[in-house]
Amino acid sequence: MTLWLVLALMTAAAIFAVLLPLGLRAREPADGSEANVYKDQLAELDRDFDTGSIDTAELDAARVEISRRLLAAADQPRSAGWQSNVKLRRAAAVLALAGLPAVALALYLPLGSPRLPDFPLAERGFRPGTEQSLDALVAKVEEHLKQNPSDGRGWNVLAPVLARQGRFDDAIQAYRNSITYNGDSAARRADLGEVMVASAGGVVTKDAKNEFDRALALDAHEVKASYFLGVSAEQDGRGADAAAIWQAMLDQAPSDAPWRPLVQAALSRVNGPKVPALSDQTMAAAKDMSEGDRNAMIRGMVERLANRLKENGDDVEGWLKLVRAYSVLGDHDKAKSAAIDARQTVANDAERLRQLNEGLKTLGFDG
Repeated sequence: MTLWLVLALMTAAAIFAVLLPLGLRAREPADGSEANVYKDQLAELDRDFDTGSIDTAELDAARVEISRRLLAAADQPRSAGWQSNVKLRRAAAVLALAGLPAVALALYLPLGSPRLPDFPLAERGFRPGTEQSLDALVAKVEEHLKQNPSDGRGWNVLAPVLARQGRFDDAIQAYRNSITYNGDSAARRADLGEVMVASAGGVVTKDAKNEFDRALALDAHEVKASYFLGVSAEQDGRGADAAAIWQAMLDQAPSDAPWRPLVQAALSRVNGPKVPALSDQTMAAAKDMSEGDRNAMIRGMVERLANRLKENGDDVEGWLKLVRAYSVLGDHDKAKSAAIDARQTVANDAERLRQLNEGLKTLGFDG
């Protein structure tokens, strides 16, 4: 609105500057100005005659000529064009002042874009109505970082995008550059370790574990680093150590921590069977079963859990258990289908959806 006001004032000022002289009233010549000149000339002749500058013949001849001009000037009517020219000039000024902006506005409203928001300079490389692919945007950022390798903020933005694209080696280097140019922090070390785990197919390698240890040295409450150190312990066969790490995380975490379902599912995984927890009686009975009967029993429990979740889909931890159970049993299609059903079921609850996505991401069902 301020811009419109400024433009209107500038337009009005420009029009006034050009047309104001046309609207000024020119000073009208004094009535009979030409006749007065001739009368003065007659008086001057009398003075010259009195002083002897001219004789009687010259006086008479000059009087006749001046008198003739005087009569002609007196008989000539005043020009009527003076007033009409003033009126025309003023009419033109008013028309220009009011008409030109009106015509411009009438053309701009249908042809222009009065409601189009401003277009920041940083975004002018994008053409309206088109979308640039993520690969193209990443390429632009990478080109920028080649020219400005010390841009820590750029590395910080690029690293997680490369990780999501599966370019783990590039993401690892990007995180290292982010640490170099932004400074060391627990979060950056944990992120670097997480990408190393992803690059190794989910295995917490020695290098990744070192990054998690560094993260905890900087911040003892770094959640991601603690979680993956538990995963490392689990992969090393130290289930009790993993359970202790994850239980400590749960004991110290607030009840609404978004990562609680993920850690609870991991804790359940090391504290019990690979599928939904069985009662003590069922576990005792399962010891005497053949492998085929035991697998059939486990599958039956998994199906009962799936049926329960169809009736009550708010149990995020139950969905994570179901997806994990299908994965362990080798039913990967059912695991994917369960993940899709889970997201659809809790789609209207932003908090549950976030918790579910965090858990599914760890189980390998990201996106």
